[in-house]
Amino acid sequence: MNQHLKELIELSRIDKELDSFAPQIEAAEKKVAKEAKKVEAAQSRIDTLRQQIEESKDKIASYEEQITSLSEQLQDIQKKGKEISTEKEMKALQIEEEIAKEKLTFANEEIERLNKVIETKTALLEEAEEELKKLQEALDAARADADQELQAIEKEKEGLYKAREEIIRKMDQKILSFYEKIRKWAGNTAVVPVRKQACYGCYLKISDKTYSDVIRGEEIVTCPHCGRILYLEETETAQEA
Repeated sequence: MNQHLKELIELSRIDKELDSFAPQIEAAEKKVAKEAKKVEAAQSRIDTLRQQIEESKDKIASYEEQITSLSEQLQDIQKKGKEISTEKEMKALQIEEEIAKEKLTFANEEIERLNKVIETKTALLEEAEEELKKLQEALDAARADADQELQAIEKEKEGLYKAREEIIRKMDQKILSFYEKIRKWAGNTAVVPVRKQACYGCYLKISDKTYSDVIRGEEIVTCPHCGRILYLEETETAQEA
């Protein structure tokens, strides 16, 4: 087999291996992203619960101010009651007192309700914080696994890059350029085997003459249909023999 063709086959093999790491890297990153999304959702829920608790506390403070004001108003009404001289003034004062008492009752009821809301939200917050802790641990573990996997991949890639550089250093640059042009559109199928007299890039049958040239392996032969570089595998060579 032509030495240039051997180099192209080996270069193609290395490029395939290098590109095969992409799905592994993507899968590792997806695992981390999935766990990170869970942590983000849990943190968002915690932030919402905290905000709801603070809002309830603010409302309680507002109602407490109203209670103080209403209590003072009722005290004033009692003082005014001792000074009234007409029935009309008495009725007006009674209405004012009833309204103040209704507001006071409502404020106390709202404080009681809001305290229950805070109690419920606080319990949910504690659960959410515990869940967040577990999710964060899962995220840290996923990151550690991904880092370990990515480091192993990088180590393998380094070896392959060195081997690639060694081949490229020895190769005829015109042939390398020709290979790279094909690889731009064919990707990892720039160099493909011929099986049963068919190109295993486009899967179309090649002519007897082209097939004969591939079998001889004396020069670089491309598929007349798709333009990929062709070669004959050892098993096919044995069968031809």
